[in-house]
Amino acid sequence: MTPTEKRPDKDRSGSDEAFLREVDDAVRASDLTTFWTLYGRWLLAAVAAGLIAFGGWILYQQQQQAAADVQSEAFVDAMDKLRAGQAIEARAQLAALAKADQPGYRAMAQLVEANLLGEEGKTKQAIALYAKISGDEALPQTFRDLALIRQVSAEFDTIPPQQVVDRLKPLSTPGHPWFGSAGELTALAYVKMGKDNLAGPIFAQIAKQEDLPQTLRSRAQQMAGALGIDTVQVDAKGAAASKVDETASKGE
Repeated sequence: MTPTEKRPDKDRSGSDEAFLREVDDAVRASDLTTFWTLYGRWLLAAVAAGLIAFGGWILYQQQQQAAADVQSEAFVDAMDKLRAGQAIEARAQLAALAKADQPGYRAMAQLVEANLLGEEGKTKQAIALYAKISGDEALPQTFRDLALIRQVSAEFDTIPPQQVVDRLKPLSTPGHPWFGSAGELTALAYVKMGKDNLAGPIFAQIAKQEDLPQTLRSRAQQMAGALGIDTVQVDAKGAAASKVDETASKGE
């Protein structure tokens, strides 16, 4: 055959390929139409549900912030009423806040109420409320730790000193946010047990920790001195040891 005679086959082959592409496109379009007919409304429903959920989450966050703002104002107002001698109104607001969704204000309201009960001489009720707060895992740990310290302080004269040490052990280490209060109670418990050798260093550590209240540091310094520990010498020895370590690290 001559090249001229083969050309119709090539043209036919090209036409066949074009036809097949058209058929394939038609099938794809048909499949898409069928898919949309069968599942289109469900797909739209899923997208709509996602948008609604996202919008609901945003609304929830806004409502949470608004609720926190309201509870903050209510707590401040209750404190103002207490300072103004309006205890009945203040405690009514605190009782409402004690059931609030926001855990921080719920904890603070209960802590204030427990403190008021203690001031009224209702020690058992105060202790029970402190215990409730410290055992509530839904509350922030800082408030739970404070409640435990207040509970142990209220029970200090009625429970064995070793129990004081055991319960406050996690909090009575230098660096813990509540080291000052927990450490003081722990050291006093050691004094009651006759373990001055354990109490003295704790008092000395409290006395030299600059971020603690001055009244607490002064009290601890007096106790350390009474137990034969000079906090000034302790600081000097610590500074000297630090200088030696620094010199050694530099290879001097």
